[in-house]
Amino acid sequence: MTTTAQDLFDWSPQAVVFDCDGTLMDSERHWQEARNQAFREYGLQAPPGFPEQAAGLHYEDCGRLMARSVHKPELAEALTGALLDHFVALVAEDPVTMPGAVQLVRLLAARLPLAVASNCPRVVVEGSLQRAGLRPYFRHIVVPDSGDGVRPKPHPDVYALAARLCGVRPCSALAVEDSLTGVEAARRAGLRVLGVGPRPQRDGATLADLWLPGLHSPELLDWARSCAAPEPGPKF
Repeated sequence: MTTTAQDLFDWSPQAVVFDCDGTLMDSERHWQEARNQAFREYGLQAPPGFPEQAAGLHYEDCGRLMARSVHKPELAEALTGALLDHFVALVAEDPVTMPGAVQLVRLLAARLPLAVASNCPRVVVEGSLQRAGLRPYFRHIVVPDSGDGVRPKPHPDVYALAARLCGVRPCSALAVEDSLTGVEAARRAGLRVLGVGPRPQRDGATLADLWLPGLHSPELLDWARSCAAPEPGPKF
């Protein structure tokens, strides 16, 4: 994409859909530690570059990748279970929001419907947002669920459903993401995409309309203030 910041911020979405891990919540470090603990639990060690390969994956996909990466495919189920158990424990002990997350969400929720589209289990997303004081601002939480056929990112399902639940067409919604997996999912669903955090070096980063250093970026907060400004009342 060749969108500039001004191009994106001149546009007014009808809804905003946030990723959770690494976007709203500073939990990627918890996933990394959970992966390390799960590997150690089975006497294994993560291969070089594994964190980059695992970024943004659904935890079940990550568990399978962990098993393949150490040539132990028979341990996929066990590593997946250990990964989730360790992650839930770490998040419960130390939930932390990303810089700017609380301020941005509060500003946007004053004017627009907000949703979360995450690859994490619902109990993790709900619990993290609740402890951070952010849960009341989101009308909908969408996560993969084998029961209703919603597939994890990079499939577009979670973003397509989030936009629909917010009552808007995907092209009228903005996704906020930190990973290439999430950016691909949102773009495939038809949303415009704002990437936040360190810009990935791989080509997939070009699928985002714009990358900013974080949710605390001054231009992003200024845009949110303008979105949240009260509409002028009728003149008599």
